[in-house]
Amino acid sequence: MFLDRWLKPRPAKAAGAKLYAGAVGQARSATFYRDFGVRDSMEGRFELFSLHVILLIERLKGQGEAAAETSQAVFDSYVKGLDDAFREIGVSDTSVGKKMKKLAGAFYGRLKAYDEAVASLPEATGVADFLARTAFEERGEGDVAALTAYVIKTRAALAEQPLDALLQGDVTWPNP
Repeated sequence: MFLDRWLKPRPAKAAGAKLYAGAVGQARSATFYRDFGVRDSMEGRFELFSLHVILLIERLKGQGEAAAETSQAVFDSYVKGLDDAFREIGVSDTSVGKKMKKLAGAFYGRLKAYDEAVASLPEATGVADFLARTAFEERGEGDVAALTAYVIKTRAALAEQPLDALLQGDVTWPNP
């Protein structure tokens, strides 16, 4: 139809939403909570959702205009997911904006800290310290080494995946 062309989402938007859905599914893997010791709480889930979105954004970084647009669509889907979650748990409309602003700041802080942590690879201490502060909430509990190994393995797995597949929203996450 005539309006289909205008109403159909841009390919990057659809791919970003699909990549985000995959990241959410991966972040919900029971292994992270049961075996690695990440708390199954709003904070723990926020950290794992954020981590997986960061991994996708990192993979798409510097890969051209289509990848940048898809990366932005992943982030937009992430923000919408957080907004929807707040509304589902009953946070009032007037409070959602304030909470979203705070979480956006937290996300960008984690993105910067992640970039600094992976800059020291193959030495994994920076990544382990980053994960201890974020995913493990500085509790001194949990299997930081296992989550660090997973992040390093996931970075490598994402790097090997064809960009064209990612731009279609297709991602294969490794088993935690």
